[in-house]
Amino acid sequence: MVLKIYGFPFSTATRLVVFVCKEKQIPYELITIDLFKGEHKQPAYTKFHPFGQVPYIDDDGFILFESRPIVRYLLKKHASQGTQGLLPTDPQAEARAEQALSIEASSFDPNVSGIVAELYFKPQRGLSTDEANLARLKETLNEKLDAYEVILGKQKFLGGDSITVGDLAHAPYGTLLETVGQGEFFTSRPNVARWWKEVTSRPAWEAVKAECVL
Repeated sequence: MVLKIYGFPFSTATRLVVFVCKEKQIPYELITIDLFKGEHKQPAYTKFHPFGQVPYIDDDGFILFESRPIVRYLLKKHASQGTQGLLPTDPQAEARAEQALSIEASSFDPNVSGIVAELYFKPQRGLSTDEANLARLKETLNEKLDAYEVILGKQKFLGGDSITVGDLAHAPYGTLLETVGQGEFFTSRPNVARWWKEVTSRPAWEAVKAECVL
């Protein structure tokens, strides 16, 4: 049975799962759940994802939601195929990859998602941007990326000298940050700029952008 991904093409979490599937050459079927129509809140969907969010996967009857656990599961199950090393098996290397994924979840995602919400999603809903909140988010993101600059001055990627899932996880929301005209967060720091180009120029990510559009 082909892996089924129940998600929304524009969803950053859905895009991360698709990104990993493409890197690992995992066949999948993307089943669109229309967030604009509220399909993620309907009983037929919440039966499998009680929080009413996207995505969840059905892997031959095994149901799993939350994008980060999903990609960890897929990387371990399909370790021998596709891109190697995204989630290493050596304990120390795995810990570094998990550290990179944790950095994305705690230092990058909250600030970038907030900026994108203020500059894109609020206006889409007819709401005004909270300029004070936007300034706070930008200040915090700058502080975080200054730390990235230090880390990436010592190694090629956040988890070491090989790319890991922690690096890949930055692409979905980071690309939206560029979409709302905030690409200088990456380009203003040479080490971050080099790293960001390497992550987002991967053929698998180019394929995600081509497939996962509204």
